Amino acid sequence: MRLADELREEHALIERVLGSLLSFVARHAEGSAVPEDGARFVAFFRLYAGAWHHEREEQVLFEALAREAGLPRERGPLPALVGQHHHLAQLLDELAPLVQRPLEAVVAARLRELASAYARGLWQHIDAENSVLLPESEERLRRVGVLELPGPQPSPEALAARADGERLALAYEPARDPGALRGEGCVICPSFGSPCEGVEREWWNEWEWDEFADRLG
Repeated sequence: MRLADELREEHALIERVLGSLLSFVARHAEGSAVPEDGARFVAFFRLYAGAWHHEREEQVLFEALAREAGLPRERGPLPALVGQHHHLAQLLDELAPLVQRPLEAVVAARLRELASAYARGLWQHIDAENSVLLPESEERLRRVGVLELPGPQPSPEALAARADGERLALAYEPARDPGALRGEGCVICPSFGSPCEGVEREWWNEWEWDEFADRLG
């Protein structure tokens, strides 16, 4: 499915820019970053990762899963992932004013804390979508005859934010965060256990469980 492939490609860029954000924050605290780049990072995550990427997931993919595949809107992965989008947006709102001001020690510590929480949360969110949501979505939509989903074109603002993100990823070598928890499956999802019990319990029907047991032998 082209939409799913596009979302995966967008995830790859967002992941890189998250690493660059951590590098920028470290350099900003030392006074060696370009101060104006802070606003560019915020615009990338608000306009490209948020207003373009996340909104397209919610308004196109999630709506199709509920409407065409009959998946629940009120519980399970769909509202859990929307809730994560909102939580990440709140973290970004807290981070935004700090990346555009001279940093005292206390402010720098808070900025590092927020940037780390934002990056780790969004990395986990992407891992859960890449390993569970997108393959499950493609399969469930295929079963009901939906092989492609039309969607909007990116706005000029989203395209400009993407271009800035690509430049930032080159200007600030993406940092690795040894404390970040990465992986595959529902267990990597920040919402696993509460409020979502995982795609198997929330979405699978009886024959899917039987088929899974047969594969295990």
